[in-house]
Amino acid sequence: MRSNRHYLEFVVILGALTAFAPLAIDMYLPALPAIERALQGNTAQGQFTLATFFIGFALGQAAFGPLADRFGRKRPLYAGLVLFIFASAACALAASIQALAAARFVQALGACAGAVVGRAMVRDLFEPADTVRVFSTLMLVMGIAPILAPLVGGYLLVGFGWQAIFWMLALFGGICLLAARRLPETHRETSPRPLAVGRVLHDYLALLRHRRYLGHVLTGAFSAAGMFAYIAGSPFVFIELHGVPPEHYGWLFGSNALGLILASQLNGRLLHRRLGAERVLRLAGWVQAAAGLALLAMAVSGVGGLPGIMLPLFVYIACGGFVMPNATALAMAPFSTHAGTASALLGSVQFALAACAALAVGALHAVSAIPMAGVVAACGLLGVVAHAGLVRARAPSRSGRMTP
Repeated sequence: MRSNRHYLEFVVILGALTAFAPLAIDMYLPALPAIERALQGNTAQGQFTLATFFIGFALGQAAFGPLADRFGRKRPLYAGLVLFIFASAACALAASIQALAAARFVQALGACAGAVVGRAMVRDLFEPADTVRVFSTLMLVMGIAPILAPLVGGYLLVGFGWQAIFWMLALFGGICLLAARRLPETHRETSPRPLAVGRVLHDYLALLRHRRYLGHVLTGAFSAAGMFAYIAGSPFVFIELHGVPPEHYGWLFGSNALGLILASQLNGRLLHRRLGAERVLRLAGWVQAAAGLALLAMAVSGVGGLPGIMLPLFVYIACGGFVMPNATALAMAPFSTHAGTASALLGSVQFALAACAALAVGALHAVSAIPMAGVVAACGLLGVVAHAGLVRARAPSRSGRMTP
């Protein structure tokens, strides 16, 4: 980039754009029990509003990736931001839990534009060797969202009601729409070929046949799915089960997000010491799986109460600061021409698994932390299996080129 000032501006704006998902998810978590009561829903229906966001985020990324490769990065980004603003207003005006779930789905379709375009812009501007450090820096900016969002959401709930949370999200979307004008267009050479569904599916199938790409995508996606299982289950576990006030929920949630931030910054330092992204990813994955099993053991035994749940959760989420930026950078590294499509499939797989994790927590709902802990533990183990089976078991990767 042209200077440190331009680099900082670029990272801050992209960090805000990629933070749409954690903000839209985490800000309303403290209000979830109150929303369920106000809209005459139950816990499973409340968690369904979370799952519909994950589903929308997964499907939307599959569409925005090819659009970003065909029409440039900024026009699809603007369209997504406008959609997010109007959908956030619809969430605030929802009169039933079903209407809220539908509006959350549309909100996710708009929010995913920032994530897809952000990853693609990083790949456009930086060499593969530098992308891990850039993604680690983005993780720092993104990591602030899970700390502040539940705190802001809790106090907005107490002071103004749950609808104020979604009006705040609409305002944030408007600010980001203005800030996005400062970003450069990093993919001006739009493809002359028509945007046919058959061609898009062909490109996605080519990516799925790339074993190392798929292995890194699944490793990061299972790590994230475990975190989203925690997100889906934590309002019940913290507020309903352990009696944490909604306005204090954010402090517990933020303490875990702090571990994610610290780990993502330590990740960059480890790479400077030439440990290698692949090695850091592998070791962090094993620690994350162990933390998931420890969490399940604590939930089943009931030992330690809330602190016994919080400690392994902190370790699991902190490991995500190593797993996710490395997995993302390693997955994206071979693809320059189709960075938008590669970014979209990565995000779609991640949020499809997140939706499954959230739905599983809701389906297994019980009067304990066991459903949440069980899904977290399963995701940690599956991440290790994906890396071992698709990345480590494979010799040097095939070319990342896709046929034109």
